[in-house]
Amino acid sequence: MSCPQAMKDYSAMFDSKNMTGAATTSGKRYSVGTLSYTRAALINVMFWMLWGDFCLMIMEQLLPNVVPLQLRWEGARDSVVGLIANSLPHFIAILVGPVVGMQSDRHRSPLGRRRPFLLWSAVPVVVSLLLLGGAKPAGEFLHNLLQPMFGAGITTAGCTIVWLAIAAVIFVVFNTYVMQVYQFLFADVIPTEVMGKFIGSYRAIGALGSFAFNRWILGWVEHHTLHVYALAALLYATAFCLLVWRVKEGAYPPPPPKQKGGAFGYLKTFFTESFRHRFYLNIYLIPFFFWASLVPFQTFVIFFATKAGQPGYADTLGLTLDQFGKVKAWTFIVQIPIFFLVGPFVDRFHPLRVIMLGALLTGLSFLGCFFFIHSESTLLTFYIFNQAASAIYLGAYLALYPRLLPREKYGQFFSANQIFGLIGAVLAPVLCGWFLETTRDYRYIFAWCGVSVLLAFASSVMLFRHWKKLGGDLNYTPPGQSQAPALETAI
Repeated sequence: MSCPQAMKDYSAMFDSKNMTGAATTSGKRYSVGTLSYTRAALINVMFWMLWGDFCLMIMEQLLPNVVPLQLRWEGARDSVVGLIANSLPHFIAILVGPVVGMQSDRHRSPLGRRRPFLLWSAVPVVVSLLLLGGAKPAGEFLHNLLQPMFGAGITTAGCTIVWLAIAAVIFVVFNTYVMQVYQFLFADVIPTEVMGKFIGSYRAIGALGSFAFNRWILGWVEHHTLHVYALAALLYATAFCLLVWRVKEGAYPPPPPKQKGGAFGYLKTFFTESFRHRFYLNIYLIPFFFWASLVPFQTFVIFFATKAGQPGYADTLGLTLDQFGKVKAWTFIVQIPIFFLVGPFVDRFHPLRVIMLGALLTGLSFLGCFFFIHSESTLLTFYIFNQAASAIYLGAYLALYPRLLPREKYGQFFSANQIFGLIGAVLAPVLCGWFLETTRDYRYIFAWCGVSVLLAFASSVMLFRHWKKLGGDLNYTPPGQSQAPALETAI
């Protein structure tokens, strides 16, 4: 059967099913794509999605928070920390991202087009976490193995750093599937009319997971590194197996015909469609600048706050890991009610308007941190202000894309957007590390982040003006795309 004929048959089924459903169902129902939920069914789906998010966020704290410490304990410089903990893995993610987006958009299986990737990625993610956790003994093993061949030119610290770099790359390759496909799943199973509330809840539960890690787990990292990684891996694997089991995808229209030219044909289509319209480029600029602040901040702020700073730099605050973990944990607690409050505003006023407000406040709060943090108490106060402002931005960020990107190729366009964010994540840590080595003062991390986020704010203003020209609230449709009808599946 040809693809156009299959689409016609699919549309006919959609029309028939909708007519039947309208006549036989009563009460409020929520629809997305082929799925139609009762309120109870929708709550059930959101519960399992959010439980997965809670465990995922505990696991996601490891790369930006623990790997830099592991590298610093081996004597790595700031630029090396930025390269291994952020730039190198995110560069790999740039290469993998387009594959993930187009591959999952086209995939069809009894589990749907998203969940199979979540399932098969679980094993390599867990293995890579254990490799990261065991880096110290693995470095010693490598040193003992290679020293007879290379002599004094090889050190235990150097072997450990190389091991961490390799394990981080393995983790990011497979975690890219997890993170992106999980976020693609939002658009496939969560109705647009409640997307803002869901994203607000998603961010709040994620903040709760981050709070749990920083409040009760971070202080154990130095002396129980492998145990911390193993716990995070167990929580992640359990949560996502349950998610795949409990969250169902609906039916999808047949994928388009295979691309001529094989992999190069797909690559050409990806870049031609994803980057042809200036409107989409405006969308992509926002994460480029925001990630250029977020990733270096996660990497280097711990050095400013604790005793892990470099010799010869300006004085740090000198907190212990446990003290800093408790300070950081409070910032997540403050974010939780904000995430819940932001959701209804996102649904009512459009996520783009909320993003503009959040980016402006976050940029200004970073500059406030630069000028006014001088002690543990001021760190707590201004860190809370900063994270409260960023919660406004983050509460709207993921809700923006189902409103602006084409649904039938959502994974493709979302991956294109991620590429820009990842480019910022690749360039910024190394450049920021070099900047900090030049200034020799970790306080300047706040200045770097403040300028980056204000550039994200300027990009969001440009996008808002373009979106209004394309119809705004009432008449916007994604440029260059047509929307396919959907078959309703009641749940």
